[in-house]
Amino acid sequence: MARDTSPQCKQCRREGQKLFLKGARCLTPKCGIDRRAYPPGDHGRGRQKQSEYRLQLREKQKARRYYGVLERQFRIYYEKASRQDGVTGENLLRLLECRLDSVITRLGFAASRRQARQLVQHGHWTVNGRRVDIPSFQVKPGDVIAATAGSSAAAEVIRSATELIGQVPAWLQADHDSLAAKVLRHPDRSEISAPVEEQLIVELYSK
Repeated sequence: MARDTSPQCKQCRREGQKLFLKGARCLTPKCGIDRRAYPPGDHGRGRQKQSEYRLQLREKQKARRYYGVLERQFRIYYEKASRQDGVTGENLLRLLECRLDSVITRLGFAASRRQARQLVQHGHWTVNGRRVDIPSFQVKPGDVIAATAGSSAAAEVIRSATELIGQVPAWLQADHDSLAAKVLRHPDRSEISAPVEEQLIVELYSK
């Protein structure tokens, strides 16, 4: 399965803000943004020419990196969002938020999306009682998500991650004691905390 293996701190530095790709480390002084708040590379500290295309491209790249999605898959999400009723940009973010790895992260069952992706791929989660090992699996309202029984090591990792969560979004319901949750509904745009201006992405793909 294809995945982005580039250094995560460099991804945040390239976008100029914390994308919380490393979980707890992003909250410490070791965070790459706190240590070197400029883009990586030989010309990172130089002046960069601002243009409309550059702003749109950087916003798309930021969204890809935030959700851990590669270029081809991100394009498929956009095409699917454009065919749905409603605002394309909001549909796009909603599809990305409803990925199983994103939902597990929002619930506080993983410290980062990369950790959530690994837990899903290793078969540590079920949806409606059926084991799912596909991180991009789309959850729906009414779906019940639960950790599989029998893995004490995975349960310990999940429980330690719950200590980092501030508040579970209103469209989700979590039981951190039993490591289970339920999807109540699809998220509204105001409930999606992704640091993304989706309209710039729509403008980029509309050219």
